[in-house]
Amino acid sequence: MAPGWPAVLVDGEVRLRPLRRRDQDAWMLLRASNAAWLEPWDATSPVPLDGPRPSFSSFVRTLAAQARAGTTLPFAVEHRGALVGQLTVSSIAYGSLRSASVGYWVSRHVAGLGIIPTSVALATDHCFGALGLHRVEINIRPENGPSLRVVEKLGFRDEGVRERFLHIGDAWCDHRTFALTTEDVPGGLLARWHATRTAGR
Repeated sequence: MAPGWPAVLVDGEVRLRPLRRRDQDAWMLLRASNAAWLEPWDATSPVPLDGPRPSFSSFVRTLAAQARAGTTLPFAVEHRGALVGQLTVSSIAYGSLRSASVGYWVSRHVAGLGIIPTSVALATDHCFGALGLHRVEINIRPENGPSLRVVEKLGFRDEGVRERFLHIGDAWCDHRTFALTTEDVPGGLLARWHATRTAGR
């Protein structure tokens, strides 16, 4: 099994754990009820796919295989025991780079409660600790206000625009890249996030 997987990461009412096939009903319901909220930011394929869309089971099997290979960590995000979203650590690279990319989505009914900042902090600390990575990045469309607030709250460094970075809908879309390295959070990102929240109260 790859380093740092499987993993369950917990902070208060927020819990990250491996996405499972039995999450299908709850996951599908969340995606359907949040379609208008999420689809403007969902990456798509510029090449039409042959045949029907993959089933949820095959989607989870693919992610699980990538997790075993050490290239992806597919987390379900839970709040108070209920599935509310997903966070995926992808593009995990070792060698001289030791980096990964984090992507996430959360149901609109719990947006703004600090669930995703806490989840990103948990996952980032896991990448720096258990995986021994040096850098974590998040790529966000400039129009995606809620996601921009996540990286602002966590103090990710703005590294500028990547033009036509990901295909979304019918176009190649610009994204801003935000990143942290281990030197930025010597005491851990979760600890800094807690300190920031406490100071803001």
